[in-house]
Amino acid sequence: MVLFVWWPFVGVWAEEVSDFAEQAQTTPVYERIVSLDLCMDWLLAFYADPAQVAALSPLHRRFPLPIQSQNWPVHDGSLEQIVSLNADLVVVGEFNALLLRSRLERLGHPVEVLSLPRSLEEVEIYLNQFFQLLGLTASKRIAEDQWPREFDKDAPRLLLLGANGVGTGQQTFEDQLLTQAGWQNYVLASGYVRLDLEQLAIDPPDAILWSAPESAALANQFAQHPVLSKLLPASAWLSLDYWRWQCPGPWTYELIDQLAELRKALE
Repeated sequence: MVLFVWWPFVGVWAEEVSDFAEQAQTTPVYERIVSLDLCMDWLLAFYADPAQVAALSPLHRRFPLPIQSQNWPVHDGSLEQIVSLNADLVVVGEFNALLLRSRLERLGHPVEVLSLPRSLEEVEIYLNQFFQLLGLTASKRIAEDQWPREFDKDAPRLLLLGANGVGTGQQTFEDQLLTQAGWQNYVLASGYVRLDLEQLAIDPPDAILWSAPESAALANQFAQHPVLSKLLPASAWLSLDYWRWQCPGPWTYELIDQLAELRKALE
C-alpha cells in the first residue's frame, strides 16, 4: 500500500489548514481520542488539537511524521492501558488491531473504524469521515472535471519500483497517482508484479521511481543491480520521501504535485 506532511510543515499548515478543514459548530468534538495504528496517528498529529488526544499508538515513535509530535502521549498497545485512558473515541484503520478493537467494543468502548481508501475519490471520503470525528468540515481537493485525468499515450513511462524487484501495475491506488500526475505506468499488468531484468533491459522505462525504504536489506538489492544502473541516466532515477506512500492522507495530493514536477523536470 502506498500511500501519502506538506511543507514547510508547521508554517504552511498553520496558515492553510482552513483550505482543507474548517471548524464546524454543529458536530460534537471528542475530547479524549486514542489511536490504534500508524495512519490514525498521523492524521491526529496533523489535524487534532493535542489536548484532544489521549494517546497515539506505539508505532508513532518508530515511524514519526516529519513534524514535531514526539512529545504526544503514547500508549503501549495493551488492552489494560487503553481501557485505563478512558477514551471517548478509539480510531483505527479497517485492517489493523482486529483483536484489540474487538475486545474494546465488547467492553463498550466507542471504536470508529475507517475504511482504507482504494482511489483518490475514496481518500476524500476517508478524510471527510475523519474530519467529522474532529468536528471539522473539508473542501474537495480534486474537482470533478479534473478526475480522472485523461490517458495520454505520449506521456513518459514511469516504473514505480518497490522492494524485492516488485513493480506497481494497473488498477492500483499508486497507478491512479501516476496517471493523475501525467505519467504512463510502465507496468501494463494489473496489481503488483515481479519484474524481469531481461525485459527491462530490452524495453526500459523513461524513468524509475524507487519507492522502498532506504534501509540496507536484501529486499532492496534488485534496484542496485548493474543492469538497472546502466539502463537510464542518473537524472531518470527519481525519488520521493518514502513516508508519503505509507498512509493515505492530505499528503496524497502533495505527492501527486511532486510526481507532476518530476515529470516536468524530465522533459
